[in-house]
Amino acid sequence: MCDASTSSSPSADSASDSGEGRPRSRVGIVGVCGAGKTSLASALCELGYEARQISQEHSYVHDLWRRFWTPNVLVYLDASDATVDRRLGSSSFPRLLERQRRRLRHAREHSAVYVRTDSMTKAQVLASVLQEISSPVQGSDEAEAAAPRPPARD
Repeated sequence: MCDASTSSSPSADSASDSGEGRPRSRVGIVGVCGAGKTSLASALCELGYEARQISQEHSYVHDLWRRFWTPNVLVYLDASDATVDRRLGSSSFPRLLERQRRRLRHAREHSAVYVRTDSMTKAQVLASVLQEISSPVQGSDEAEAAAPRPPARD
């Protein structure tokens, strides 16, 4: 099951696998409004990942991103105020984005992947994230065993 929505309810198939005996990669995506979370979650789902956009930026619960659904990897997408304004088609009010970044601090500290999306296309963001989540640290058997791998496609 893929849930690219902002739902934070537990997933019934959290133990599902790719059909090759290994758990499917569960990717949580957090970031400010307009950074590209929805687009990335949808693209990852199309590739067979279990991906969720987590609306941490709207929550006072500092670790909402891991409360009801624990991802294998947490991706943090960021964008400048000017980029957010351009993407959303209106002034986002700097105070609002400042508040969102404060609410996202815990998630940012725990994210495995950070991508600044200002000058990137959706395809470039996807490629950058895929490279990070499917490439283990060289020379580390433990990292290789723990690194999420792209799920098999049906």
